[in-house]
Amino acid sequence: MAPRATATAAAAVLAAVVLLGLAPQAAAVSADPVPQPQAATAEAREAAAAAAAAPDTLATLSRFFAREGKVTLTGAQPRIEGEAIPVHHLSPDFVAGKEGASVARLEFLASKAVSSDGQQAALWTARTGSGWQVVNIATGDDEFRYAQLGAAKLPGGTVFREPQIDAWYVAGGSRVLPLDEDAERAVGAGGTTLDAYRVRVTEAYGDKLPGSAYARRGVAGGFAEPAAAPVPVPVPVPGAGDSAAPVGLVAGSAGALALGGAGVLLLRRRRAAA
Repeated sequence: MAPRATATAAAAVLAAVVLLGLAPQAAAVSADPVPQPQAATAEAREAAAAAAAAPDTLATLSRFFAREGKVTLTGAQPRIEGEAIPVHHLSPDFVAGKEGASVARLEFLASKAVSSDGQQAALWTARTGSGWQVVNIATGDDEFRYAQLGAAKLPGGTVFREPQIDAWYVAGGSRVLPLDEDAERAVGAGGTTLDAYRVRVTEAYGDKLPGSAYARRGVAGGFAEPAAAPVPVPVPVPGAGDSAAPVGLVAGSAGALALGGAGVLLLRRRRAAA
C-alpha cells in the first residue's frame, strides 16, 4: 500500500470545508500553495507568535485540551510559553539533487501551548494566502524537545524531520546525526555523511517527487507521510452544541485548523518511543 498522501496546508483547509460542511469563511486560505519563507525571520516569528496568542486560537486550545475530559473547558486556561521556533522537514529539492539545495526546508513555526493541568501541544503556524495562521495543533512537545537535543548534539546544526518515516535528525557541515530511534534505524547510531544521506533519500523518494508518475496517480506531491502519522481527534465544532466531528486527515506541511466560528480540524499524533 502506498504511503499516505500529503498536500499543502492551504489545500487541507479547503478539505476541512468539504469534510465538515463548514461555512465558506473556513476557506479563507487561498487554494494556491503559498511557499514558506526560506528562513524564520524576526518578522515571521513575531507574526507566528501573534497568531498563536490570538483569542480564537486560545479558545480552540481550550477545547483541544478538554477533549478527553482531563480538564474542563473553562479550567484549561491555555497559555503560550516561549518563542515560536522554526521547524524544518526534508527538502524535496535535496532529494531531487538540485544544486545548492539544503537538506531541509522551513515548513512552519511552532509555538508551545500548555494547559493548566500540564498538557502540552504544538501550534503549527504557516504563511498562507491570508497571512500567518495556525494550521494545526499537535499533542506533545516533539518540535521543542528535538530542537534542544539537536542544539546539544551538534551546535549550530539544522534540526529537521524526515516525515516519511517520522525520523528526526540534526545536520551540520557534512554530517547528518540521528536524534531518535527512527533516525538511528535509517542512518545508524553514529550518523552518516550528507552525501550518503542524499543517496538514501533519493533511492527512497526520488520517484515520488512532484511531477512524478507517482504524483500523477493522485498522490499529492508524492512526498508522503508515514503510515503512523498524526490521527484525527474529534473536537467540538463551534455552533454545533456538544457534538464532535471526527475528521479524516488530509495533511501536508501541516494539517488544517479552521479558527473562528467556522469549525476545527485538529490532529493528535501517535508517539514513537523516544
